[in-house]
Amino acid sequence: MRTRLLVPALLSSILLACGGSGGGGSSSPASSSSSSLSSSSSSSSGSGSSSSSSSGGGDSFPAAGNPDGNCSVPAEAAAESVTSPTTVIGNGTPASCTSAAVVAGVAKGGVITFNCGANPLTITLAATAKIVNNTGPKIVIDGGGKITLSGGGTRRILYMNTCDPAQVWTTSHCDNQDHPQLTVQNLTFISGNASGASPEGSGGAIYAQGGRLKIVNSRFFSNSCDATGPDVGGAAVRAFQQSNGLPLYVTGSTFGGRSDLGNVCSNGGGLSAIGVSFNVRNSLFSYNNAVGSGANPARAGTPGGGSGGAIYTDGNTFNLSLCGTKIHNNHANEGGGAIFFVSNDLTGTLAITDSALSSNVSQRFETSGYPGIFYLGSGSPQTSNSTLQ
Repeated sequence: MRTRLLVPALLSSILLACGGSGGGGSSSPASSSSSSLSSSSSSSSGSGSSSSSSSGGGDSFPAAGNPDGNCSVPAEAAAESVTSPTTVIGNGTPASCTSAAVVAGVAKGGVITFNCGANPLTITLAATAKIVNNTGPKIVIDGGGKITLSGGGTRRILYMNTCDPAQVWTTSHCDNQDHPQLTVQNLTFISGNASGASPEGSGGAIYAQGGRLKIVNSRFFSNSCDATGPDVGGAAVRAFQQSNGLPLYVTGSTFGGRSDLGNVCSNGGGLSAIGVSFNVRNSLFSYNNAVGSGANPARAGTPGGGSGGAIYTDGNTFNLSLCGTKIHNNHANEGGGAIFFVSNDLTGTLAITDSALSSNVSQRFETSGYPGIFYLGSGSPQTSNSTLQ
């Protein structure tokens, strides 16, 4: 049953305990919202695989972004130029665009594009593609609107961590540095799965810690991460330690978009972060699910989690800004069917402009007057020319 009752003890415990280390979590797999994927998806094999679609320039999946979104896009939130690529994956044929080529190309850094033929192509990765921190400072991965990267339901797709020595330490302050500056654009991420992965079973499609991440005109379908745990999250994207507290931009992108393509995790089916500001513009979140149970901190006898069906954010000082964005039909077993927002020091802000939120189910708690949202921050959520239903 949906309720808007907020028990004081629950409020105080959430305020005190959210925004912890972000670690931990169960290794049990999250349930997928779909057992089979059509059109351009392909099955995983030991060496990775690729499959092309004959749809001639499109696929059967929802388009990137909210078609009704008309918010202006700041220059720093826009797509990066790829007119002079550093690495081109493929020689013009689908067969040349292998998992190994993607992993090697991403490790080289710089500006990465694909030349895999005229039709859309899904490349199922046999290993997670990992950013090497000294191959930037700017790293751009551009799928040209044709490339889908798949985790095959068994692995995380893309990983960046400035504090991982295996990916090269480049400063003495890995928790706050301005590089790499990673942009993923015109790409689709499908069937990534971080369940049981290191670190922390979060970020099924993308895990980004340190530097900066930007997402433009991209799509996230049927990704998953740990199904339980109070601090794990981000079936699609998990982020930490963005440089100097600058925002992580998400522009013209889709998370879910169809009932069989939702992203599923303990918390934050779409986006999840601790201490990171998100600026989301002209994007769509639908049919994503926070499937944990017990909230944060976990109620006695529960594994914890289950908040933020579409977006989960906590920590201290950070902001969440939505503009031209549609969030509908997401679900949380606990709080915030659309958005879970907890700023522990009550300095964080939530702003919703020219956006529409509807039919987002908060199974146990949400903030009165803001359907689908649980909010603890500075004042009240600020809404302008938006609908919350």
